[in-house]
Amino acid sequence: MSTHRLTAPAPGWTATTDVVVVGSGVAGLTVALNVRKAGLRVMVVTKAMLDDGSTRWAQGGVAAALGEGDTPEQHLDDTLVAGAGLCDEEAVRTLVTEGPDAVRRLIATGALFDRGEDGEILLTREGGHHRDRIVHAGGDATGAEISRALVAAVHTDPGIELIEHALVLDLLTDAVGHAAGLTLHVMGEGRRDGVGAVRARAVVLATGGMGQVFSATTNPAVSTGDGVALALRAGAAVTDLEFVQFHPTVLWLGPEAEGQQPLVSEAVRGEGAHLVDADGVRFMVGQHELAELAPRDIVAKAITRRMQEQGAEHMFLDGRHFGAEMWEHRFPTILASCRAHGIDPVTEPIPVAPAAHYASGGVRTDPHGRTSVPGLYACGEVACTGVHGANRLASNSLLEGLVFAERIAADLTGRHRAGELPERTVDVEAARSAHPVPLPPSEARAEIQRLMSHGAGVLRSAASMADAAAGLGLIAEQGYAHAAEEKPADPRVETWEAANLLLVATALVAAAAQRAETRGCHWREDFPERDDAHWRRHLITTLAATGGPVSTPEEQ
Repeated sequence: MSTHRLTAPAPGWTATTDVVVVGSGVAGLTVALNVRKAGLRVMVVTKAMLDDGSTRWAQGGVAAALGEGDTPEQHLDDTLVAGAGLCDEEAVRTLVTEGPDAVRRLIATGALFDRGEDGEILLTREGGHHRDRIVHAGGDATGAEISRALVAAVHTDPGIELIEHALVLDLLTDAVGHAAGLTLHVMGEGRRDGVGAVRARAVVLATGGMGQVFSATTNPAVSTGDGVALALRAGAAVTDLEFVQFHPTVLWLGPEAEGQQPLVSEAVRGEGAHLVDADGVRFMVGQHELAELAPRDIVAKAITRRMQEQGAEHMFLDGRHFGAEMWEHRFPTILASCRAHGIDPVTEPIPVAPAAHYASGGVRTDPHGRTSVPGLYACGEVACTGVHGANRLASNSLLEGLVFAERIAADLTGRHRAGELPERTVDVEAARSAHPVPLPPSEARAEIQRLMSHGAGVLRSAASMADAAAGLGLIAEQGYAHAAEEKPADPRVETWEAANLLLVATALVAAAAQRAETRGCHWREDFPERDDAHWRRHLITTLAATGGPVSTPEEQ
């Protein structure tokens, strides 16, 4: 049952559908297309344009055991190693066994992956993989091609209704606590402006990540943790929020650079580029058997350590030995991005540094994508299926989006055919009685990002996270104080996003401060060792009656 809601005007319009999907990346559009096969009406709600989410920014590719000699079991082993003891093995087994066919179905939908002269799909390798199993498109534009194919398929189906430029606000439930739709705010001019309500038999969150909680990230500006925040306010459990993967090789644009930063795909290292310091020393050699292709947490830590040792602001990625032709054909997107910022990878090393990239945790789901709130599903980066554990293996995210989106669609189809997906009546009184969440001013966003980058970034400690928690608490107190003085921030996109960022940041810090060990992409300077005896378990976070997040260790 929804217990907290964003401060917002009452809905001024209502729409009705069978299934509402929030998000238009690989996960959301795959759910929509597959649910339509059962004859259900679908509405896709997306925050910007249909193809504007995180999927289109993905460069590397999709990991699947498609190559000769490769097997799902080998893919499983690599995933479990990267996950540092916290993967759900059955979820991983589902991913790697159902993954190859899911990729083939994506190809049948129209996605065009790179192929060799013999017509066979080309495969490359990325960090943590012991086999070439990454399929890619346009050299380094895999996400853009997948997005193109899925968007084209959606546009050909009149049974899928689209609402673009819409920020989701809160979940609606019926009298028994089953999801019955959601509220949202539509930006722009048209027949559906401002706050409205979509009534549905089921709700699917595919809202992507929350990278904008940090100052520097590879995530687009729309990735403000809206899905996780909605789920928490609705009473759903989230898990493993402390495991935020920082991509080791993000183009360094200077100490003042903020917001979305250009990614330099791991595939560049997969093709043989070297990480070096200013003296040209390959510092990853000898640190891990895979050197530059070690799992991302290991590479990010090694880069950060080297930067600390040398007082440097970045390291370098050297791919000069590729030559111009390879850069132009294999990595045209990265080449253009670097040159746009005055760097030519053909003739000089690329300055790189870690930046927030991927949330391994999220809304807790079962193998069918169901959350702890009946009728509310989640898939893609917003979800925590158990696949990634403490650190995502490279290129497993697009595959996870495909596989678990298909599983959600199958579950909804089965429920529909069994008569278990009836129309829902919104419990209006429950919505009215939910506690309103005061909104911080829009300028709080920059302060939240500063606090998180300094206190809960690549390097963390009890002291740094206490500082972050104190700063976040002060922002929350100011919101409540202004509401009490009847000087609240205006309900609008910027303040709603700031409220979502504040909630997910507070929850992340609470979990990270509790996990007193270093594991995967969670690196504690004050607890540098992995502690399986006490911490080989998940932290489950829910929202307390007071509105604050509470993290509880899962029983071992």
